[in-house]
Amino acid sequence: MKIRIIKTKAKTIFTKTRLPGVSYVINQYVGCDHLCLYCYARFTARWKNYGKWGLWVEAKINAPELVKNKYVKGSVWMSSVSDPYQHVEKRLKLTRKVLKNMNKRINLAVQTKSDLILRDVDLFKEFKNIEIGLTVNGFNKKAKELFEPYSSTHEKRLKTLKSLKQQGIKTYAFVSPIIPGLVDVKKVISQTKSLADYYFFETINTRGAGKEFVSVLEKEFPDSWEILKDKEKFNGFVADIKQIVKKEKIKSRGVFVH
Repeated sequence: MKIRIIKTKAKTIFTKTRLPGVSYVINQYVGCDHLCLYCYARFTARWKNYGKWGLWVEAKINAPELVKNKYVKGSVWMSSVSDPYQHVEKRLKLTRKVLKNMNKRINLAVQTKSDLILRDVDLFKEFKNIEIGLTVNGFNKKAKELFEPYSSTHEKRLKTLKSLKQQGIKTYAFVSPIIPGLVDVKKVISQTKSLADYYFFETINTRGAGKEFVSVLEKEFPDSWEILKDKEKFNGFVADIKQIVKKEKIKSRGVFVH
C-alpha cells in the first residue's frame, strides 16, 4: 500500500487538551497508515485535503526542533491523532528525533499498536517519568483484517509489553476498542496481567468510527451490532466489563464508555 507523506512545519508542538488525566498532547504526525477502520481521529480528514483517511500521513518535520529547550508541566501524551510508531516512522525516524531532543524531565506517556517502539528503549530509559502503553484487544483473524489490517498482531503487542516490562519500563494496557463478541476482556487481562502496571478500558466509539465501520460491523458481526444499538443490552454489556475488571483486582484508570 502506497502512503502519501506530506511534510509540513508546525508553529507549536505541545497542545493543551481536555482529555482526562492529560495536560498536553504531542502529534509529530497527523494521520496513520495502520488504516484502522474504527479510528476516531479520521475526523481530521475533514480539514485536510489529502484524500481518504489512512492513505496519507502528515509529518511535522520541524517537531524535533520545537521540543528543544521546552519544558511543560503536567502529563504529556504521545499521540492523540496518529500512532507515533506507524510504518512511516521506520523510515522518517521523526518520533525518535523528538524523543531525543525532548526534555527528559517531562512526564510522558507514549501509546502505540506497534512493536517498532522497542527500537527506542534506550531513549525511554533517559526519562525520569515515562509510561509506555500498548493498545490490545485480541481480535480474531477476521476482525483484525477488517478493522486494523496494517497494525502489529496481538501476539507481537504482548511480546512488546513483556520486553518493555523486562527492561524496567512502566507499562500500561489500553484495552480498546471493546466490541461485544469480538473482545474477550477477561482473556486479555489474563494475557497481560504480568505485563502491565495498570489498565485503561474503552468501548467502541461508533459515532467517532463513522458510517463505514458501522456498515461493516453490522454486515459481518450482526450480533455485536445488535448489542451496541440496543441501550439496555449495551448497558448490561458495560456492567459485565466493570464486574470483570473489579474481580480481576487490577489497577484500572477507568472504563470509558461511548
